[in-house]
Amino acid sequence: PVVRIVVIDNASDDETLDLLRDFAERHEQVTVVRNSDNRGFAAGCNQGASALATPWVAFVNPDCYVESGALERLVRHGVQRAGAGMLGVHLVDEYGRPDPASRRRDPSLRELLDRRGRRDDLYLGRDPKAVLQPVEAISGALMLMPVGLFLQLGGFDETFRMHVEDLDLCRRTRDAGYEVLVANDITVLHVGGESSRARPVWVERQKHLSLWRYFRKFEAQETAGWLKPILWLGLWGHFVLAAARVLVRRPA
Repeated sequence: PVVRIVVIDNASDDETLDLLRDFAERHEQVTVVRNSDNRGFAAGCNQGASALATPWVAFVNPDCYVESGALERLVRHGVQRAGAGMLGVHLVDEYGRPDPASRRRDPSLRELLDRRGRRDDLYLGRDPKAVLQPVEAISGALMLMPVGLFLQLGGFDETFRMHVEDLDLCRRTRDAGYEVLVANDITVLHVGGESSRARPVWVERQKHLSLWRYFRKFEAQETAGWLKPILWLGLWGHFVLAAARVLVRRPA
């Protein structure tokens, strides 16, 4: 059922590209595109989706391990559920621990800073009674949606260079009148965190830049003018603390 695989290589500097090209030579449904620079996650996804003429598109991180048949089952869920606009899966790490980012609420910068950066209430638990669980947002590690809807929404917002672009697309999917769902009966292994381990401070900076863009896009108009500079200072104060924390934890 997976008729085409488009791999976007954002200027990797290891042996990945050679492995991919060798694989593509033996599998005609695989296309490998190498970018001369790192355009970011959102731009890479849009670039890959533009090459497709299929009814559904799945965005899959390179650190996801997807079992045979999983995407076919996910598409079947989407076909059978009227109004399904975005579908995710139950993500677990290499130790089998659930990834809380599989089921999330929309982030609010006002709420985040009011809670001093604590995000416990952002994550929703797994509903044992629901095969398809409606949520506000899913993880960008694996997202499936109709190609027509993806094009209608203009794809990922490329002003989000890294992080929050998945939350933004989920929100726009719901604003367009479609459901965001998690298939609780499909489990995918997601290792995650490789970029964070390689460049932790840079990744933290991208997270905070994206949160501010998200705030300006969805919350700023409803926020009092006097509060905006306070939120900005609070956000970047949190960045300083987060950056110091990852540097202390980083192995020598």
